[in-house]
Amino acid sequence: MPAAAHAGPVSHAIFRVARLHRMIAGQLLRPLGLHVGQELVMMHLWELGPQRQTDLVRLVDSDAATMTRSIKRLENAGFVRRRPCPDDKRAVIIEPTAASQALRREVERIWAELEAASTGDLTSDQQAETLRALQRIEDNLARTAAGSPEDAPAADPTPGAAPAPAPAPDADTTTG
Repeated sequence: MPAAAHAGPVSHAIFRVARLHRMIAGQLLRPLGLHVGQELVMMHLWELGPQRQTDLVRLVDSDAATMTRSIKRLENAGFVRRRPCPDDKRAVIIEPTAASQALRREVERIWAELEAASTGDLTSDQQAETLRALQRIEDNLARTAAGSPEDAPAADPTPGAAPAPAPAPDADTTTG
């Protein structure tokens, strides 16, 4: 770890894990003609049916420009089609094509393979604890991104100090 990263070992670990996870996902998805993130768009379309492009941006937690590029690539590959929204002429509806249905099992298989690579020999209890910790980290980062630092946990200015215990979550926020 670079010396400058010693102040943020969790952030450095997240960076390394995210980079490796994305790299492996890309390797697994490439033979299908998909880029990382496009499989999430397809998962939502297969599950929910046709969606407004703006709703896909929200569902995938993307931005409009990235979603536009992803949809264009998926459309060029024959996996989705665009059509005008009948209720709002400014909106576009994105729908999965019949050709995309053949991808569904492969995408599900790839996600199972990616999950197995990610969890390795972790027990089910360790996996559950990892999910809880990751959810808390995501919640902390989301509060910071939303500009609500007063809700974010205070940083301990003492180098090497043990982190303060975090409050127990009010409810189970994990999703299946």
